[in-house]
Amino acid sequence: MKLNQLHNFITAKLSSELSSQLTYHGVHHTLEVLQNCRQYIERLKLPESESKLLQTAALMHDTGFLFTYKDHETESKRYAKEILPDWGYSDGQITKICNMIEATRIPQQPASLSEKILADSDLDYLGTEGFYKISETLFLELVAFGLIDNRDEWDQLQIRFLEKHYYHTDYARDFREPVKQEHLRKLKENQNSR
Repeated sequence: MKLNQLHNFITAKLSSELSSQLTYHGVHHTLEVLQNCRQYIERLKLPESESKLLQTAALMHDTGFLFTYKDHETESKRYAKEILPDWGYSDGQITKICNMIEATRIPQQPASLSEKILADSDLDYLGTEGFYKISETLFLELVAFGLIDNRDEWDQLQIRFLEKHYYHTDYARDFREPVKQEHLRKLKENQNSR
């Protein structure tokens, strides 16, 4: 597995080829998810083999946006199957990576620990102080792609999403969920005061 070379290739490709309208799903998001995964790897002392597969899945999980907006997870998996053999990944490793990518699809349904880590890393911001700044980038992206029309619609979407979402790892449940619930409370309060 040539993870470092793959990292350079994927980040360069995302930087140069992703639409500028992807204000949320840009290369910065991929790098943030990768960093979140690395924190889990360190925290949980994951073995190197599992660590490399998880980092690869983090790098690959949104590459589908190079090809489509809707159902990008399917395209991310297709692209992983297409290119990863050239980077030294076996069929079995690619299957695990594709399962991790699938675990980021909403509604998330991760099974393995690595799938849970990637799913939680992908939506880590929901339970952080960066929530409002990062969610603004998603609002702008959804408007640009014609998926929502206004802030009221966005607030309602966020409330529904936060109500249905749950974290999968112990760490995220302990340290992200309480902050997420506070964001949800504020969103509801703001909507009720209109």
